[in-house]
Amino acid sequence: MANLTHWNPFKPLTPFESRAPMLGDFFRDFGLRPRWQELDAPDMRIDVSENERSYAVKAEIPGVDKNDIDVSIDGNQVSISAEVKRETSKKDDERDICTERYHGQVYRSFSLPGDVDSDKADARYENGLLTLTLPKKENGSARKITVS
Repeated sequence: MANLTHWNPFKPLTPFESRAPMLGDFFRDFGLRPRWQELDAPDMRIDVSENERSYAVKAEIPGVDKNDIDVSIDGNQVSISAEVKRETSKKDDERDICTERYHGQVYRSFSLPGDVDSDKADARYENGLLTLTLPKKENGSARKITVS
């Protein structure tokens, strides 16, 4: 199976800080966060494996409620999206010094070598790990599956 590579268009901006760590420290000392770091949304890390009968997908999506995860399958195309929510309640006398937690939508879509039998697909979410079991099929059909 071919290696899957996740591409993030904003990643080329982040090595700037690794080349000049003092610049990052400069901003950190003032309680500010460099603007290019705000563009770096969290990645959804995935592992895909296969055996004779099915594909297994494991996706790290920490801090997400299972009801906020959508998985859709169309032939050999698998799409996973999740709404990452962040609590914003704080006291009147509090202010943010550094905020690294992300709020928004994360999304991954990838193709598998063969079609998936979406009627028999299974999705489970536990401890921040989404596990998909996707049985292989000769002819696929589009279907959304429920995360349990």
